[in-house]
Amino acid sequence: MKLAVFGATGGVGTQLVKLALEQGHTVTAVVRNPAKFTLPNHEALHLVTVPDLADTGRVQAAVSGSDAALSGVGPSTSKDVTAASVPTRHILTALKGAGIERFVAVSAAPVGPVPEDDSFLNKRVVYTMTRRFFAGIYGDLAVMEEDIAASGLRWTVVRPPKLTDKAIRDYRTVIGGNVPGGMFASRAEVADAMLKLLTDDRAVNQAVGVAR
Repeated sequence: MKLAVFGATGGVGTQLVKLALEQGHTVTAVVRNPAKFTLPNHEALHLVTVPDLADTGRVQAAVSGSDAALSGVGPSTSKDVTAASVPTRHILTALKGAGIERFVAVSAAPVGPVPEDDSFLNKRVVYTMTRRFFAGIYGDLAVMEEDIAASGLRWTVVRPPKLTDKAIRDYRTVIGGNVPGGMFASRAEVADAMLKLLTDDRAVNQAVGVAR
């Protein structure tokens, strides 16, 4: 497939590009600062610099001809309270202009519901405290999800819990909900799940929990 990847200099975005290339896809990586892109050159990789995603015409031109798009765009600090919703709005506009219908984006587990069969600790402490202390970030991700759901695209949002840099191991996914007892997921596992969900019709217009 020909894939467009946004947020390609971030943790999840870098893994998306790396794994997509390993799986034989052609990748257009859209970045704001190419100096932060850490992967080596590859014959199937096209690195496109777009300093401002609000330049949707330039973004549209960059991703034109892609079969699908994936986004690792999101906050890097607790102060980045518009880092997900604002760029994603521009991405959605560009994708619709380019006629790209399939879109998979990363969100976060606290945006979704607590699983009914989760532990007391998760229900009463972990989710509650996380949502309280990072209300700005998760509120912005919720807005992003609402915009994606209203876009008319064939979308999927992936909701991992705390991210790590560990290698891919056995991980779990739940379509339409969060993973019970899921405390961690590696960035590579999230990227792997996003690529698999691209072609899973069950995940279209759904949020999907990913965790170990």
